[in-house]
Amino acid sequence: MTSPLRPLGTSDLHVFPLALGGNVFGWSADEERSFAVLDAYAAAGGNFVDTADVYSEWVEGNEGGESESIIGRWLAARGNRSDIVVATKVGAHSRLKGLSAPTIKAGAEESLRRLGTDHIDLYYTHFDDESVPVEEIVTALDQLVKDGKVRAVAASNISPERLRASLDFAEAEGLARYVALQPEYNLVAREKYEGPLLDTAAATGLAAVPYYGLAAGFLTGKYRPGRTVESVRARGASALAGTARGQAVLAALDEVAEARGAEPATVALAWLASRPTVAAPIASARTVEQVPALVAAAALTLTAEETARLTAASETPEG
Repeated sequence: MTSPLRPLGTSDLHVFPLALGGNVFGWSADEERSFAVLDAYAAAGGNFVDTADVYSEWVEGNEGGESESIIGRWLAARGNRSDIVVATKVGAHSRLKGLSAPTIKAGAEESLRRLGTDHIDLYYTHFDDESVPVEEIVTALDQLVKDGKVRAVAASNISPERLRASLDFAEAEGLARYVALQPEYNLVAREKYEGPLLDTAAATGLAAVPYYGLAAGFLTGKYRPGRTVESVRARGASALAGTARGQAVLAALDEVAEARGAEPATVALAWLASRPTVAAPIASARTVEQVPALVAAAALTLTAEETARLTAASETPEG
């Protein structure tokens, strides 16, 4: 399957409309399984892989960087570095916490080493660090771009005020400006992005690359009231199944998915990909079998009526 690539904000990067999340690599997917998932995604036309230096430090025995290392070994084994847009993040690793200029520089160097590459295509600040002036953060990121180590910069988990201040400073000083924003955003969690953040992104040409595109697996439809699912994410996803909004969204997903002969996950991601500013939702797969439903979203265009049905369901009070 092929799908037209989308421009990523104001950058010169063009990405597949579904980004593959690397948070499971080295966690719930070992290296062999991760390679198979990456192969299946690339074979379907995918070219946008998202990771972070902290993935997956939370797993006992891991130290962080496992996901980057697996992706780096896959890129080397397949010889396809120039075909893949690699996004990673800095600021959340326990050894490199925050966004001081030295931390940003050191984080980039470590990520480059693990990824086995001389440049990062898209480099995010993972969580904003309000103890550091935006001027220091933006200047440090700009230096990475000037040095050729990063092609474009972006932000995740940032307030509208700090985002705007960062953009204004970059514009005033002629420095590299954010081209993308990675917010939490999906059919059951719209409040954090819709509003001032989305308005800022729309006004400044930022592309949104939402994380939790499937609400930790809930929007795949496998989590239902009274059903037990074996997964490292089961607790959070199962909790959503008991809410009024969760049930309304599942009902709408089931209805649209059945009418279109598609998986609920495909429909949920297609809805997200159609939202204003969104370039590519992020979704992860632990197994090759989970990949087709994700990449199919790139080729599914919902009708106005289907979109309205899903949107209305997503506005149900949480209850």
